Amino acid sequence: MSNTDPVSGYPAYNQPPGPDHSVRNQAAGRRTALTVCTIADTAAGLLVLWILLFLLDANQGNVFVKFVRGVADWLAWWSQDIFTMNTEGLRVILNYGLPAVMYLLIGHGIASRLNRA
Repeated sequence: MSNTDPVSGYPAYNQPPGPDHSVRNQAAGRRTALTVCTIADTAAGLLVLWILLFLLDANQGNVFVKFVRGVADWLAWWSQDIFTMNTEGLRVILNYGLPAVMYLLIGHGIASRLNRA
């Protein structure tokens, strides 16, 4: 078997290297990890924002406050009323803070795993 390129006729070792698939796969994994982190951080940030708006007694009739509450309710649907305290502030902190922490832990855990691959 000859050590020449069949198309150009030049020795194969003089050919420029082809694309390194491991580098491309690593870059794709890092981009995916960054996307996962961004989504998790955004979800947690919106939940924390709702907690702050509630604790600071924001105007519940405001369009922005309604939007943030709606998104927070959607993100925290699974944790609603896990904690039923008499104190409203503590109830909101726990029922919306738990999903925020879970999104951060799970999202960054997945991203860490993707970066290792």
